[in-house]
Amino acid sequence: MSALDNTVTPQGPSTPKGPVGGGAGNGSGSGAGGIVQFFTSRLREIGIFIALIVIVLLFQALTGGRLLTAGNVSNIIVQNSYILILAIGMVMIIIAGHIDLSVGSVAAFVGAVSGVLIVQWGLPWWLGILLSLVLGAVVGMWQGFWVAYIGIPAFIVTLAGMLLFRGLTQMTLGNTQITPFPTEYRQLGGGYLFPDLFPATSSPAEWITVALGVLTLVLFVASQVRQRAKRAALELQNEPTAAFLVKVIGGGALIAYLTYLLGVAPGSRGTPIVLVVLALLIIGYSTVMSRSVFGRHIYAIGGNRTAAKLSGINTRRVDFLLFVNMGVLAALAGIVFTGRLNSAGPGAGNLFELDAIAASFIGGAAVQGGVGRVVGAIAGGLVMGVLNNGMSLMGISTDVQQFIKGLVLLLAVAFDVWNKNRTRG
Repeated sequence: MSALDNTVTPQGPSTPKGPVGGGAGNGSGSGAGGIVQFFTSRLREIGIFIALIVIVLLFQALTGGRLLTAGNVSNIIVQNSYILILAIGMVMIIIAGHIDLSVGSVAAFVGAVSGVLIVQWGLPWWLGILLSLVLGAVVGMWQGFWVAYIGIPAFIVTLAGMLLFRGLTQMTLGNTQITPFPTEYRQLGGGYLFPDLFPATSSPAEWITVALGVLTLVLFVASQVRQRAKRAALELQNEPTAAFLVKVIGGGALIAYLTYLLGVAPGSRGTPIVLVVLALLIIGYSTVMSRSVFGRHIYAIGGNRTAAKLSGINTRRVDFLLFVNMGVLAALAGIVFTGRLNSAGPGAGNLFELDAIAASFIGGAAVQGGVGRVVGAIAGGLVMGVLNNGMSLMGISTDVQQFIKGLVLLLAVAFDVWNKNRTRG
């Protein structure tokens, strides 16, 4: 799924027929004016990816090339995986006009329960993971019930949930840590695909990673060409040809470079298992949000809840399912985090909810709801991850890091407000 795919709005993914900066509806216009107008009209969606590229290049220069080494890129992916998982569910909640302050506590609670099930009770690791995900769904049902059917604002319900599930975490653990976890459990948070085939002492190309990269590249290009052809056949508006080529070539180059870093570059360790999980989640949830009735209902509710009700949308059911989904993703994030640390502790998940919310807003979600994308939230999470990693490599203290991240979040929301006012004007 391209980072620059068309934004889905409450009115649907299709845009009216007509020229783009002088180009025809099929995107034949590729003059400089048409390209500038296209990128200006997509500033909300495209800006975060431009910002991510600029931040990466800046820290690559400031760290003397240490940012984009094979080992460090793997670390960025693994260290931020649970925040990215949470950001997927959080941006859906925000699009619908809600917020969830409890995801960090839920992640900690599920991690603690999985420790009890697997380490203390001796259940098989796979059964412990399955039961933990079910527990996350039950937690989501609990919160979704109060929000959707009782009518309590999500801010209050999840604020209560943040305290409730943090307390349950401490009660479950007895203010102690549970460790160690089985190897299979730990692999989800910090393992790599088929490490025994490529021992660290031999440094060969990780052909599984290369094969996955080539497959991803082929599917990416094919999906972009197919989508463009479909829109042209329906006489719907396409981006200018030059903009389309920039998107395809740029996206393809990014996939190829990431494949090189993970599979071929010196120090590469192959494909992190959690990266495969993230890829499946991004593709799946992007498809749900852009091509399913449920996704369109989420955008419609966030855009205008009253109008959505009058049009026949079961807003209570949608809200309920959103929180069930958030509970499952919070449980998955808790499992990944616990597996990576090989420990379930009472302080796990601290401030995860703020990182997930920041990722969503930095990635282009609107404060008032109705606008946002899964890939945008992922990009926002990567911005935060690269900032953390780059500043750590530079030896910047944590207090300064917090200041800078807060400033970035404020500027992102200010940009959203400015862009909304600009388009209205």
